[in-house]
Amino acid sequence: MILQVLRVVGALSTIATGLISVLRPLSVRGFTGLSPDSPRGITEIRAVLGGLFVRLGVAPFLLRQPSAAQAAAYRVLGIGYLAIGAVRLVSMVVDKSVQQSNTISLAFEVIFGVILVL
Repeated sequence: MILQVLRVVGALSTIATGLISVLRPLSVRGFTGLSPDSPRGITEIRAVLGGLFVRLGVAPFLLRQPSAAQAAAYRVLGIGYLAIGAVRLVSMVVDKSVQQSNTISLAFEVIFGVILVL
């Protein structure tokens, strides 16, 4: 039961991140470090951080039947978070970008990833 609640929280957090990115793309600067310098950059934030995150977060709710499809959707979302976390970890070392915001993001990605894969 608790695991299911945590999965829902993970999916809803993903949707919220996506919606913020779609509706207020310049506001993501604080938690992503992204600073678009052109309309093309703003579109990229809306499309990738916004569109992809909203769709990945919504998928488990749309795929409720059969329950195996919903479980698979949560797993895919979790694998996505773990992949992002793995690349972030390597990048933090290679790019010398070990900063509080990156560390917090990494922690969330690993925690949500594990919860969603279980």
